[in-house]
Amino acid sequence: MSYVTCVKLCCLSVNVNIRKKTTIFIGNCKINYLVVDSLTFDFVNEISRYKSSKMVDLSSPKAQEIYALIKENKIVIFSKTYCPYCDLAKECFDKIGVPYLAVELNKRGDGNEVQSILSQMTGARTVPRVFVKEKCIGGGTDVESLLHSGELAKIVA
Repeated sequence: MSYVTCVKLCCLSVNVNIRKKTTIFIGNCKINYLVVDSLTFDFVNEISRYKSSKMVDLSSPKAQEIYALIKENKIVIFSKTYCPYCDLAKECFDKIGVPYLAVELNKRGDGNEVQSILSQMTGARTVPRVFVKEKCIGGGTDVESLLHSGELAKIVA
């Protein structure tokens, strides 16, 4: 029996036994995929947790705590310690010598709840979620683009 599954795993360690690498063409689109014998990682919990982000009450005490963090700090980066895009965002602020508050979601017992609140607030569940002067400016590559264009220094001034 064959299963075709598309799963985007970011910042996770996965051991994969690859049976075959294949490329197919549909029209002028090239699609590369792997035929996998086994995965040694319990990704079902990660996927179900990701898909189960439900509507959250933005007037809840936890949401108000997040709003307060964003309001009280000029720059807040909601991050995970193992995420390279989070590191990228932090490095951009380090390069221009601007301090920031990093909230490491994977170090908090309520990290998943905070991430759901951020998802509701910003429309994206991914990390990092970077706030400057109470405005979400996106994620790691967004911050990097702003750095290279010179806009990052302007918006934090």
